Amino acid sequence: MCSLCGCDLCSEMAGTVFTPALEGMKHVKSESGEMLTQPFLEVCKQILPVIEKFGAAMALVKSDVGGNISRLETKYLSDPTQFNYLYNMVRVEVESKTAKGSSSCTNGLLWLTRAMDFLVELFRNLMEHPDWKMSQACTEAYGKTLKKWHGWLASSSFSVAMKLAPERTKFMEVIGGSGDVMSDIEKFCTNFTPLLQENHKFLAGVGLDDLKAS
Repeated sequence: MCSLCGCDLCSEMAGTVFTPALEGMKHVKSESGEMLTQPFLEVCKQILPVIEKFGAAMALVKSDVGGNISRLETKYLSDPTQFNYLYNMVRVEVESKTAKGSSSCTNGLLWLTRAMDFLVELFRNLMEHPDWKMSQACTEAYGKTLKKWHGWLASSSFSVAMKLAPERTKFMEVIGGSGDVMSDIEKFCTNFTPLLQENHKFLAGVGLDDLKAS
């Protein structure tokens, strides 16, 4: 049984906890190079089990990520043809002047991308700083990514949550499964970062990459 999440699957996992996401990233772009909605959301969904392994420390992040995936998925399912390409959701909202609303898909994509920025930075810290405690890796990643977009209350909540971060060695064992976890972390950071940067570039192009939490 997994000492972090209580499941029986972790020790029997084929590959690492990153394996499904790494496979999914190969299918995120169309032949013409456009970001596809469903495959991108599926990759983000595959990150949820990774977040779960942090336990209570990442409860807020997991809730935000899950909520934003659901929001975007609901919109996609309302018209899979129109919203086959991820950025079409934003274009429609920009045109109808609803993109800045707190419940918009534009807002959902922005915060989903920011949460993924945070996770990439966190795993990059774990890869590059083997001497850091988990709480330090998390706090540094938060300072570089989400913190500037959060108000005082959200920042305070995050600081408290980080004190609940699991012990690093145990965590790495759990996410490692039967694969090479450091190699997969490197692939995850290398392959996912350009996709997130593309999201930011598109959102910046329509003047919507700098919205702060309300």
